[in-house]
Amino acid sequence: MRLGYARVSTEDQKLDLQMQALERAGCVRIFTDHGASGAGFVRPGLDEALSTLSPGDTLVVWRLDRLGRSLIRLVQLMDELGDRGVDFHSLTENIDTSSSGGRLVFHMIAALSEFERTIISERTRAGMAAAKQNGRTLGRPRLLSKDKLEEAMVAFRVRGEPIVDLAKRYDLTPRTLQRMICRAEAANPMH
Repeated sequence: MRLGYARVSTEDQKLDLQMQALERAGCVRIFTDHGASGAGFVRPGLDEALSTLSPGDTLVVWRLDRLGRSLIRLVQLMDELGDRGVDFHSLTENIDTSSSGGRLVFHMIAALSEFERTIISERTRAGMAAAKQNGRTLGRPRLLSKDKLEEAMVAFRVRGEPIVDLAKRYDLTPRTLQRMICRAEAANPMH
């Protein structure tokens, strides 16, 4: 059985072109998501399509980007479909994993994706090392300086000031301030 999936990102867009192409491709049922971003893979129509597929079925899309924009997640999804005995067909790119040529094309895309991920990771690590070498602090800026945190800890633990009052004073939520105090105490148990 051939099941189709169509998606548009905004409410203004129409599904007509995709629906017609999927119907011409012999899809007996078409699942849709209207106004859904391709960045995430949690979409009601896609979820329903994936849960409906059985071994021997084929998931058909008009174009690969209708399924999703994350190549990494696309590769994972193709692996999941393959493990379930489900084929995949993208009409525009003519990728059909039921054929050896289609599987080859998809694996080439997957290899390029892995290469891209590795390059990005290497660049990120090199940038972080350079920043650290130049004396820049990495990560999120501290919500409180060491002195202010020390001040809050003394006010809370020694003077017994309520955490709610201290949090207001430092423009934090009580939970965040409590966590900061606990982390500081755990890091320096002699305090």
